[in-house]
Amino acid sequence: MTFKQKIKQQHVVLLQDKIDVYQDMISGLSEDAQNDAKGSAGDKHETALSMMHLEQEKITQKLKEAIALQGILDRIDISKSTATIVLGSCVKVNALQLFISAALPKITIEGITVLSVSPQSPLGSQLLGKKQGDIVLVNETSFTIHEVV
Repeated sequence: MTFKQKIKQQHVVLLQDKIDVYQDMISGLSEDAQNDAKGSAGDKHETALSMMHLEQEKITQKLKEAIALQGILDRIDISKSTATIVLGSCVKVNALQLFISAALPKITIEGITVLSVSPQSPLGSQLLGKKQGDIVLVNETSFTIHEVV
């Protein structure tokens, strides 16, 4: 398995775990609401149901975001290797190892910390289309592209 494959695979697993947790939380809240409806009445009951519903909406939004990130990862073809930086490129800039994909948590693969950067982020948008040896400036910080995989 290549370094890029390991990066993508670890992010896929992390996102799937997060999606599973959100789905379980939503399911648990639905179950709690049904159980609460059977045994309660009055204002306290309505307040509890409203609070559960609000929490369920928040978690549903987080679930949608995680599924959207998963969709971005699914679109990345890591078998492609280009000289220019595109979605799915693994890029070494300064002392950082970046994966151009989506704003995902940093991970460590083979002792190397990898930051996942969205192409819409200030750094990601500057890197797109660039190649090894190019220099980009983001927030008054200069980034030299050392390697593109």
